Amino acid sequence: MRGLTLAEKILATHRLPDGASAVDPVHAGDLIEVAVDLVLANDITAPIAIREFAALGVAGVFDPESIVLVADHFTPNKDIASAEQASLMRAFAKRHAIRHHYDVGRVGIEHVLLHELGLVVPGEVIVGADSHTCTAGALGAFATGMGSTDIGVAMATGAAWMRVPESIRVELRGAPGEWVGGKDLILETIRRLGVSGATYAALEFGGSALDALSMADRFTIANMAIEAGGKAGLLPADETALAYLDGRTNRAVERIAADEGATYTRTLTINVAAIEPVVALPHLPENVCPVGEVKSTRIDQAVIGSCTNGRIEDLRIAAEILRGRRVHPDVRCIVIPGSPSVQLAAVREGLVETFLDAGAAVSTPTCGPCLGGHMGVLGAGERAVSTTNRNFRGRMGSLDSEVVLAGPAVAAASAIAGRLAHPAEVIS
Repeated sequence: MRGLTLAEKILATHRLPDGASAVDPVHAGDLIEVAVDLVLANDITAPIAIREFAALGVAGVFDPESIVLVADHFTPNKDIASAEQASLMRAFAKRHAIRHHYDVGRVGIEHVLLHELGLVVPGEVIVGADSHTCTAGALGAFATGMGSTDIGVAMATGAAWMRVPESIRVELRGAPGEWVGGKDLILETIRRLGVSGATYAALEFGGSALDALSMADRFTIANMAIEAGGKAGLLPADETALAYLDGRTNRAVERIAADEGATYTRTLTINVAAIEPVVALPHLPENVCPVGEVKSTRIDQAVIGSCTNGRIEDLRIAAEILRGRRVHPDVRCIVIPGSPSVQLAAVREGLVETFLDAGAAVSTPTCGPCLGGHMGVLGAGERAVSTTNRNFRGRMGSLDSEVVLAGPAVAAASAIAGRLAHPAEVIS
């Protein structure tokens, strides 16, 4: 019997009875029904799921402890419509005794908050009505985005249908150089694969470079698997992942990795030591080049945050570059902590003071401008460098605006320079 990929291994343990033995392996291409461990939705997607749930006519959710509702996209509410969305979600959570409902004052960006709170452990199946649910794959969980109708059904049944994805192995070797982080590695991966190169595949990351990557880097990598078309982004649950979960959960936590001899449709090997800080130019995440090649490109705004790069490690990197320097007078720099705990740590460590002294604005935790929501929407003709995950036309505002994707080091350096800049330029 051949070895299983990480995706196959996890889905095999969650397969619901369909005539096959409970111990039978699953393989890429199999159509199966799986039990889900956690169902996630936010203030945009939950209201649709709630209406679909109501249409089923069931009395209650399958497990109130296994549903997570996070009001992170338009909160604090930017208008009447967003207030009503949040109100509907709030009422549903109360009606069904859903404990994991996070609203203003307790809310963080869902793909930061979920993991901080220890709501995901290795080997689980997570489904969410948000494409970046795949972020949880950094902890060795099979996590994937689904439509709100599927999520409504999952809230009622605790199950979901899916086709077992093929897996693409991304072998990261070597050690990253100065100012190179998870964002640079995943952008380089997307450059090589293209935005449709991993369509419905599980991107499974491994290799010696993982030893040098923090959990923040790993979350960033898993987060953007969807930008290559991936169904999931998976990393093994190794000592780094287990150390991250220590103290966050009381549940049993075990290592999990792919089997030796697992079958992949493709293996992509990347020497991370050869990678420089990069950016993705408009209007696709695959338009990647070293920042040094486009350093004359002016910017109007810099955004540091999001589910991709809103963790405390990201803010520390940005603060290191901004400390003692000033944001360019033609640039608006917006810093958005990914969760209340990130925000509190940034206050206690003096990072918020550093940002304010530099002339940046610091927001409450929110998705904010990432999807053109609020807290930094772009007007026509404006260009932002952003640590978010998508730079499609109109993603952050006007159809005539532009978004350049980068890591926190490049975003902070660019905020100072008033143009795209390598961090070494501004700290030398």
